[in-house]
Amino acid sequence: MEKHQLPIAIIGAGPVGLVTAAHLLAKGMTPLIFESGSKAGANIEQWAHVKMFSPWQSNVDGLAAQLLSAEGWISPPENEYPNGRQLLDGFVQPLANSAQIHSHLRLNTRVLAATRFGHDAMKTQGRSQAPFLLRVAGPAGNEDVLACAVIDASGTYQTPNWMGAHGIPALGEAEHAAHIAYSTPAVLGRDRNRYANKRVLVVGGGHSALNALQDMVRLAQDASQTKVLWAIRGDAAEGSLGSANDPLEQRGKLGLRIRQFLDEGRIELFTNVAIDQVIGNSKGLTVKAGEQVLPTIDELIVATGFRPDLSVLTELRTAVDPATQSAMLLAPLIDPNQHSCGTVRLHGAEELVHPEENFFIVGMKSYGRAPTFLLKTGYEQVRSVVEALEHSLNVTKRAELTLPESDLCNVD
Repeated sequence: MEKHQLPIAIIGAGPVGLVTAAHLLAKGMTPLIFESGSKAGANIEQWAHVKMFSPWQSNVDGLAAQLLSAEGWISPPENEYPNGRQLLDGFVQPLANSAQIHSHLRLNTRVLAATRFGHDAMKTQGRSQAPFLLRVAGPAGNEDVLACAVIDASGTYQTPNWMGAHGIPALGEAEHAAHIAYSTPAVLGRDRNRYANKRVLVVGGGHSALNALQDMVRLAQDASQTKVLWAIRGDAAEGSLGSANDPLEQRGKLGLRIRQFLDEGRIELFTNVAIDQVIGNSKGLTVKAGEQVLPTIDELIVATGFRPDLSVLTELRTAVDPATQSAMLLAPLIDPNQHSCGTVRLHGAEELVHPEENFFIVGMKSYGRAPTFLLKTGYEQVRSVVEALEHSLNVTKRAELTLPESDLCNVD
């Protein structure tokens, strides 16, 4: 088969990966989507209980909506705010099951490595003419699949950041993993018994931490022995809480609720906590940050952000910023040390480019360790990348994206 007749491989069948497939099909190109989970959007299942900060109109791609509408799909109310379950049931699953996309989707299939056929990362001669080769593990075992391009939309949810302040696990973090949950567990749902009437420490200053705190306070209203503690690396909570003027209305309201809970004494806050050790004893867990020792707890919820898994890409020529772990040209636009979250200017294929021709990372994984990724951002990336793959780079700067500005920027 000629290289140009090969499919375009998409890693990940979350909303961005599926929207990528819709855009490729609209341009007459053939996608092949690899999803490691048993169904599309498998990672969203883990945060299905969490309400999103952006309304439906920002979470549904226009072209994908046209594809679905042709099959009888009814668009959700634009101004309502879905949770993860509603996003799955109302958009992701219908798109995955659509007549056009379903046949291109391979579930329970994990990409183990991506490379060039006959070329390791060192070999230059003839590289751009060689097809990509993906080693995948599926129901029938391992196999090699060829593709003319690769778009990695696998996200970062499966690789959360560690609790340790040094970028590596805190001493004892691995040993006490049975009492540590990452991101936002279903405190009011399937995980209720784990946290009810327990002493629980939430670690992190971002919005995942605020969601976990909100649920813990609500749990404590019914389970009166529940104690809610919060540890942040900064010297005050103000940077996490935002204000009523936040352009993302629901995000602003969440911050105001947490501020109220603090004022009412429902959350015990610890600041300047750079955790370096977790110690277990007969009374529970003790968290240490230098000379600072926090009260004994039973459970930890670590919501300190995510990082990309780049291990499958080691034989491709990537240009990754050493700090954000995003594409080099994108890094200055999203580095939380340099800008206000939400003020990311329009970007697409030109900023997402890597030295490996026809290889792109899109969606949340494109941001690396940087926070505050919006689905609307990913959809614009996809439109631009598909245009680039169609050799239409002259349209990649068409201004179709407006991101809300915000003064919230958390590296936790």
